[in-house]
Amino acid sequence: MWKSLVPIAAFALLVAVFFKGLQLDPSEVPSPLIGKPAPAFDLPTLKDPAVRITAETLKGQVSLFNVWATWCVGCRQEHETLLAVARAGEVPIYGLNYKDDRVSALDWLQRLGDPYVENAFDAEGMVGIDWGVYGAPETFIIDKDGVVRYKHIGPLTGDIVRSRIMPLVKELGSN
Repeated sequence: MWKSLVPIAAFALLVAVFFKGLQLDPSEVPSPLIGKPAPAFDLPTLKDPAVRITAETLKGQVSLFNVWATWCVGCRQEHETLLAVARAGEVPIYGLNYKDDRVSALDWLQRLGDPYVENAFDAEGMVGIDWGVYGAPETFIIDKDGVVRYKHIGPLTGDIVRSRIMPLVKELGSN
């Protein structure tokens, strides 16, 4: 009798795990970086390979660190939202141009507008790996001390910016 119940119990457990997984929001995948200093990096800027950008650049103010690429459909979807955030002037946006072509990325920003204070150019994607990037777009909130406080996977929307991003930016900025 017990032997016949084991496969049924195992199947029921598998079904329960599957249904629980369906209820998860992929933009809310926890990051092991939350509460830790932003990973160290030293990359050339997108606009000028002779100029460097590092994790130290992100210190001193609350900022957004947005991972993007021209080949990324979601990045195109969120671009207007990033431009609106930049126009509002409440938080600087730094970019990590991820596994991209420099000329294509510069052309993209020229045609669509540039919401970024500065962009790090990560042609090989190695810095993205250190940041735990699954794919573009991903956006991190970095506090004044250079600590990662939030990670959003997927395109930002006006609703996400209003309900999650800006409240945390304001909270961190008042600390």
